[in-house]
Amino acid sequence: MTPIVAIVGRPNVGKSTLFNRLTKSHQALVDDLPGVTRDRLYGTVRAEGRSFRLVDTGGFDPPADQAFAHEVHAQIDLAMAEADLILFLADGKAGLNPQDSEVVNWLRRSGKPVIHAVNKVDGPEKEDAAQEFQALGVDNLHFISAAHGWGVRDLMANLLDLLPPEPEEEALPPEDQPAPPVQVALLGRPNVGKSSLLNALVGAPRVVVSPVPGTTRDAIDTPFSLDGKQYVLIDTAGIRRQGRVERGIEKAGVFRSLRAVERAHVVVAVIDAGEGLTDQDLRLVGQAVEAHRGLVVAVNKWDLLLGDPDGQRLLKEQLERLRGVAPWAPVLQLSAKTGKNLGRLLPTVDQVYEQYGQRLATAALNQALEEITARHQPPVVRGRRLKFFYASQVGVRPPTVVIFVSDPQAVHFSYRRYLLNELRKVLGLTICPLRLHLRARAGRRPGRSRT
Repeated sequence: MTPIVAIVGRPNVGKSTLFNRLTKSHQALVDDLPGVTRDRLYGTVRAEGRSFRLVDTGGFDPPADQAFAHEVHAQIDLAMAEADLILFLADGKAGLNPQDSEVVNWLRRSGKPVIHAVNKVDGPEKEDAAQEFQALGVDNLHFISAAHGWGVRDLMANLLDLLPPEPEEEALPPEDQPAPPVQVALLGRPNVGKSSLLNALVGAPRVVVSPVPGTTRDAIDTPFSLDGKQYVLIDTAGIRRQGRVERGIEKAGVFRSLRAVERAHVVVAVIDAGEGLTDQDLRLVGQAVEAHRGLVVAVNKWDLLLGDPDGQRLLKEQLERLRGVAPWAPVLQLSAKTGKNLGRLLPTVDQVYEQYGQRLATAALNQALEEITARHQPPVVRGRRLKFFYASQVGVRPPTVVIFVSDPQAVHFSYRRYLLNELRKVLGLTICPLRLHLRARAGRRPGRSRT
């Protein structure tokens, strides 16, 4: 098992900045506003031949967000329960706070090994000013600057010394190596139930859930396994229409959400059945399509329409609009609250992922191309019919096909769409995107032929 280290402390002491430095990423949102981090955020740290999972947690008693204090504390409790080592962080610039002492005493009672660090100390001269933290009565008190890196190397050395030893693992032959986890991003407008859906899938309160829109501010990674398969669920910040997005934390959260789409294999677009399909839902589905990601549309809160056949019929009519954006995407009607059809979601994700990584036999691909162009012949351009010579798969995730044609620029978008739809149908790519490139054959100039 990979060791887990949890960072805890008051709000705005620099936990997310330290998380980003140790994981060598910009995964955690950083802002001067207290209470930015609400959920547990996981990252991997590799140093000196060792690796461990680092958990960024929300601050104790975030003064700017009392409404979520209980939920944030619950997330901290869960992080501490699974941690092998706890890293306490205080703010050297703000000075010793009575809450720091309360947190330190609470950590003593936890029985877990703890490393204590005072952040925002940029050098030896500021370390002298931060000596008041010695009153905490702890050993190995580190003075660091997460922003500039001062003292972080010594902190890391102490941390690695306290980690539990790594178990000796027998090397597996290549064919027995575990498959990499499927990256699944939950995408949608605020308050459509993304976090509730994640918690229902994992079977634990992994992220903060509230009826207040905008509860999730960052893209939160949740690794878990089910029936021997590994997944990483990415809960994203809700994305409103561009004109309504506020600058600062919300805008940064939206940016992280769209970046989460880029690193996902499959996007689950979550729609609120009670509100119906909106233009913003279609825009977000379009984001996944433009990124060439696998896609499943999850119509959540279906329980709100039970006993309302007219509402169900209206929603199904609205969902027909999805065919114009992603006709191949499977649509599931489910409820994170009641569990209805929840068991179908991950198997559907698995099916999309399997097709998303499919490799096509060259012979079958070219036979399909020949049949498709024979059934509906290419158009005549400048007195000559376009010729499609051969096709080759050049990539996966998504399956990417190059077709060599006499004049790529002369292929009308309608015939290109025909090729895409028919190739997907013939090759069995029924629920995943297919990327198509048209190229001129080497040594030939488009639109010209030898006489």
